[in-house]
Amino acid sequence: AKKLGITDVPAEVVTFISHATQNRLRTVLEKVTVITQHRLESYKDDEWYEQATDVRSQLKFFEQLERLEKQRKDEQEREILLKAAKSRSRQEDPEQARLKQKAKEMQQQELAQMRQRDANLTALAAIGPRKKRKLDAPGLLTIGGEGVGVCGGSQAGLGTASPRQYPRQKITRVNLRDFIFYMEQEREMSRSLLLYRALLK
Repeated sequence: AKKLGITDVPAEVVTFISHATQNRLRTVLEKVTVITQHRLESYKDDEWYEQATDVRSQLKFFEQLERLEKQRKDEQEREILLKAAKSRSRQEDPEQARLKQKAKEMQQQELAQMRQRDANLTALAAIGPRKKRKLDAPGLLTIGGEGVGVCGGSQAGLGTASPRQYPRQKITRVNLRDFIFYMEQEREMSRSLLLYRALLK
């Protein structure tokens, strides 16, 4: 108002601008919430949903094949190294000596892994089983899904549960991508500087 040379601003104008701002923010939040819910919506429970391919299972299958192939190659290499280590030939070529050295290193590595495994098991046995944390607050019993207060002092009795139980509100998390999508759909904001700055982030 001062930039435009207006010195007197009535209270009705401030109330009108505040009401318009509140309505605008409510509209923006409602639209962005709908966009977020559409993004998070799962169609697997829909009766018309039919799964054509399962890429995750295919990837797991290929990973299992690669693991089995690697295990088979490791077993073959292990057998070759063990045969080389057991050979008693007097004249050894350099390749035979290299295989014997590699077999020795492999046996030492397996022995170190076994010792480490035994040490871990011993440490876990010394620590003992984990204790479960108590999730309930002290002085509150849960009976049949209802909270029952326990009175302190000499007279220990059971109090009635609080009748006012507030339902847990569902939280909708909106991210920057949802706001960008909203601004792209709005005619007033589709070419705005705010959208340009949001796209640069």
